[in-house]
Amino acid sequence: MQRVLLKLSGEALAGEKKTGFDEETVRGVALQIKQLVDDGIQVGVVIGGGNFWRGRSSENIDRTKADQIGMLATVMNCIYVSEICRSVGMKTSILTPFECGSFTKLFSKDRANKYFSKNMVVFFAGGTGHPYFSTDTGVVLRAVEVEADVILLAKAVDGVYDHDPKTCAEARKYDEVSIHEVIEKNLQVVDMTASILARDNGMPMWVFGLNTKDSIVNAIKGEFKGTKVTV
Repeated sequence: MQRVLLKLSGEALAGEKKTGFDEETVRGVALQIKQLVDDGIQVGVVIGGGNFWRGRSSENIDRTKADQIGMLATVMNCIYVSEICRSVGMKTSILTPFECGSFTKLFSKDRANKYFSKNMVVFFAGGTGHPYFSTDTGVVLRAVEVEADVILLAKAVDGVYDHDPKTCAEARKYDEVSIHEVIEKNLQVVDMTASILARDNGMPMWVFGLNTKDSIVNAIKGEFKGTKVTV
């Protein structure tokens, strides 16, 4: 692996609190990212906003405005996690598809590649910059644009199941599944728009539990225990 794009669940970063941040959890993630960077792997990061806001669950706010709030939640998450990464010895930058004053810089492939070449961890905040697109679509889009080798999906669940493991005790976990089967069976690894984008651009995804010890490092070093979504 030369370049990976890590998608972090906002809810997973909140730990047991479910909202906001759990600093111990975030610091643990940062230390794992540092191991990858120290091994010469370029790391991009996308973070969901679910620890602050889930616009689709709101019945009283216009969908466009709700999604805009969600985009700003991802910016807050990236600023926080970026600073924790800096505190453990890494250089970082945050790119967004819209102006955020001096908080971030505008995304371009050239700018991202420039930062990767300087061994910086590049955070892609703000999703696609448009409503009706989730951070799932945002992470696949950015992975394709910057030509990542794989998307690492660090979630609250430890892989892909044939049924929701929270509601079905007999749910079966896949060790490997094709993106075509994911789409056909609507397995909801990522949303359908993101799944089709990954399929059409040959972008593999590895799904695993963020809260499993050293799961990010283990995914890269051959001790992967989640689900590989192949193309």
